[in-house]
Amino acid sequence: MEVQIILCMVLVTLFMVMVRAKVPAMMVFGDSSVDAGNNNYIATVARSNFQPYGRDFVGGKATGRFCNGRIATDFLSEAFGIKPFVPPYLDPNHNISHFATGVTFASAATGYDNATSDVLSVIPLWKQLEYYKEFQKKLRVYLGESRANETFAKALHIISLGTNDFLENYFAIPGRASQYTPREYQNFLAGIAEKFIYKLYGLGARKISLGGLPPMGCLPLERTTNFIGGNECVPRFNTIALEFNEKLSKLTTRLNKALPQIRLVFSNPYDIFLQIIHKPSQYGFQVASMACCATGMFEMGYSCSRASSFSCIDASRYVFWDSFHPTEKTNGIIAKYLVKNSLAQFLH
Repeated sequence: MEVQIILCMVLVTLFMVMVRAKVPAMMVFGDSSVDAGNNNYIATVARSNFQPYGRDFVGGKATGRFCNGRIATDFLSEAFGIKPFVPPYLDPNHNISHFATGVTFASAATGYDNATSDVLSVIPLWKQLEYYKEFQKKLRVYLGESRANETFAKALHIISLGTNDFLENYFAIPGRASQYTPREYQNFLAGIAEKFIYKLYGLGARKISLGGLPPMGCLPLERTTNFIGGNECVPRFNTIALEFNEKLSKLTTRLNKALPQIRLVFSNPYDIFLQIIHKPSQYGFQVASMACCATGMFEMGYSCSRASSFSCIDASRYVFWDSFHPTEKTNGIIAKYLVKNSLAQFLH
């Protein structure tokens, strides 16, 4: 029996080594869905470095993740056998040895559109790319030119943003809505996404996941303010998410043909997220329409109150942690779905 257990452990270890060899690191760009705390180190109100955020994280620490625990990229990193947490690039407690196997440049409240990042003075996407270039220089010094370039080519580059462009910018404040129709704005954002992927490709990235939008009309904030619709999901916002996802899917197909050796996948959380919201009990949830902690008036307003007494007792019963963000449990389910349905090819 002991021999079988040891053999099993050896096989699991070998599998993890093989997986990691295929994807040795994870580089992350995006918004609060993948920000592990970069906003803690910039001058913005868009932070979550206080309780009750992080109450179910290791040590009960509020890290800057907009969640009660881990976010999707933490689960993805673990699924690829890399490490259980992806650290934020601006955290001075981490160095290049930690970042070598995975790092996030993401910033909560940002978007593809620079005007979106200006709303709450967060890190725009172009600046995240500049941080990545800076990181590349450091990694070349740390690993040497050859090994570093191999890491860039084999690492999984994750892009996850877009929701703020619509909910925090286009539909919330004057400006872009006077310049573009919703469809034109989608095309504008898709154009930025395309240019960003070209730039990543030019920097040596070959494995890239382009993330789609969730059913943003079903976020608790949108439902709470949908008085006329009886606090149900807002169809208009879900339709826009579907339309934009279709554009990103077509972009993925086109770039895979245009760029030699690129492996670009469209990671779409929409369907699984909507299933969880419509049939929460099938996934072990009890509440899908309201968030675990107090709801704010806009995404970073804050969504959670600093007084933990306003939070639910057991976050695992809730699909949403705050008015905009899923709980750790939901993040885990979505990450598992994405690995199976879009990212599995990188395991081979």
